[in-house]
Amino acid sequence: MSERLRLFLAASVPEEQLRWLGDAVRELREDLWPEARWIPASAQHVTLKFLGATPEERTAEVAARCRAVAAAHRPAELRLGELGVFPRPGAARVLWVGLEDPDGLLPALAAALQDSLEAVGFPPESRPYTPHLTLARFRSPVRVGAFPPLGPRPPVFRVSSFALWRSLLSPRGARYVCLERFDLAP
Repeated sequence: MSERLRLFLAASVPEEQLRWLGDAVRELREDLWPEARWIPASAQHVTLKFLGATPEERTAEVAARCRAVAAAHRPAELRLGELGVFPRPGAARVLWVGLEDPDGLLPALAAALQDSLEAVGFPPESRPYTPHLTLARFRSPVRVGAFPPLGPRPPVFRVSSFALWRSLLSPRGARYVCLERFDLAP
């Protein structure tokens, strides 16, 4: 029996934007939600599709489908957006920052990956796709009011690829290993 790998597909956000975001939420982190489990910038990514425990021998098939999806999409300019929570403000479990994506690249990639991988047996997502970076998780649900603005708008950044990632879980948190990167059409 082959090893099962915990896999997901995600786009990366450049370090410059992650530093800006870290500075922008510093006050929230210290004043509003010190009890939250904050995600380190090195672990932040924009998930496109979570595959879960996948037999190792299926990674080549997943990669081939990802290459086909990448070849059908062009890069786009994005910007970090506003703060939000899942599942709802009255009982927040996850704090996130959204992405402004005027060309709709991320939802298009997520839908294409969903369709392509569902055709070979990967289950569909049960929730609508919301492009975001997870900033923090709350051990117990918290009530969240209006968010303060994050400050001056951050610079735009270009998404020109996504990757197949392996998640290695440990008591100290998850560690991510990039298995393969897929460049979007030139």
